[in-house]
Amino acid sequence: MSDEQQIERMKTLLDAQKKAFAADRHRSIDERKADIEKVGDLVKHHAKDIMDAIAADYGARSCAETQIAEIGFTISAAKHARSHVAKWAKPKRASVPLTLAPGKAYVRREPKGVAGIISPWNYPLQLAFTPLIAALAAGCRAIIKPSEFTPRTAELMARMLAEAFDENHVAVITGGPAVGEAFAKLPFDHLFYTGSTHVGRLVAMAAADNLVPVTLELGGKSPAIITEDYDLTEAAKPLTWGKYFNAGQTCIAPDYVLAPKDKVRATGEAILAEVQSYYPEPGSDPDYTAIISDKHHQRLSRMIEEARAGGATILQPEMGETGNVRKIPPTIVLDPPLESKLMQEEIFGPVLPVLGYETLNGAISFVNDRDHPLALYVYAKDKAVARRVLDATMSGGASVNASMLHMSVEGMPFGGVGKSGYGAYHGEHGFLTFSHERAVFEAPVWHPSRWIAPPYGKRFDFISKLQMK
Repeated sequence: MSDEQQIERMKTLLDAQKKAFAADRHRSIDERKADIEKVGDLVKHHAKDIMDAIAADYGARSCAETQIAEIGFTISAAKHARSHVAKWAKPKRASVPLTLAPGKAYVRREPKGVAGIISPWNYPLQLAFTPLIAALAAGCRAIIKPSEFTPRTAELMARMLAEAFDENHVAVITGGPAVGEAFAKLPFDHLFYTGSTHVGRLVAMAAADNLVPVTLELGGKSPAIITEDYDLTEAAKPLTWGKYFNAGQTCIAPDYVLAPKDKVRATGEAILAEVQSYYPEPGSDPDYTAIISDKHHQRLSRMIEEARAGGATILQPEMGETGNVRKIPPTIVLDPPLESKLMQEEIFGPVLPVLGYETLNGAISFVNDRDHPLALYVYAKDKAVARRVLDATMSGGASVNASMLHMSVEGMPFGGVGKSGYGAYHGEHGFLTFSHERAVFEAPVWHPSRWIAPPYGKRFDFISKLQMK
């Protein structure tokens, strides 16, 4: 189907879903649970298909990483939502002040309507299906626009969801940038975007024409600070896992490391040693993922060479044979120039700069002089030191003595701050993203508020004095 046909189709789908929602505004909790269960079951039943499709889109994608970050993560999100949706959906009581008594106040959590979900290529299933689970838990309908960089996975998701849902409930629209641009302009009841800051800004501008509320899950340069007291060998383990998982193509991957100035080289060598134990021959290792496209591969290669030309030290393991697969060796760059693209742009690949700091306050200032990151990592034996870093900085989320694990706790919000995004999801926070919290006050047939009306007199004075107390 051409882009033009897809654009017309998505307009028709949106209209159909809006009409279906108007006819059935409040799906029961049992219906919502069934919807969520369908998504989890689809992922279980198509696990091998998912692995094969994503691997084909990448050229080489670790099956273990797909199992952890796509299949297992999504199933876990579905289980959590199904178990808790009844509690989340209950009206929340609010206390009524004496001046408004008698009466009952509460907040109804109602579905917003039809959600648009724009998902990226780096975790093409997880980052489409976890927002979908949240939307279904809230009682919404949804249309997904996956990335054109993962066409096989997009087509698979379309087929999977068509097995379990009518198109007037859940649908997938495929196509290139023109389709994505048109999608962002549609009058959804909520638009959920995951991707780059640059495109996120365009999405927000497009949605603004229809005053569509938007959640932006973006990225940025997530720092990792190693404090003076932390063992470098121990720090290297979670740093290596977090950075080179999916070959660094993760929005919350550590983007650069700040280490004590006299330990920069030792930090890089500790990470290199860990890399070599993970991937003895990255070129042929099935656990080491390829770069998604030639364009991204060329961009990363240019970044490394620019840093090398600027005087940085480059540490890389032996790559081995790669065949025709787009792989870049796990790379550590010691002291890259601050004006280099490695330090000016989100890397989104298997390249890790390591820089030195004189004092911990200096490291904190380095982080604070830049845009708020999506994630921040601090490695410290002393809990007070770790909290000092957290107190002095701002980020979407953070992990202490670990990498990326904060996003796997379903009870916590996942999202950015500032240029790393706004809004959050996961667990109840995702449910609330797609819900409208509607404040309701119920008064009896006759209520003392009838007294607060002109002509204002003694009764008003009495009530006014109560308020002033």
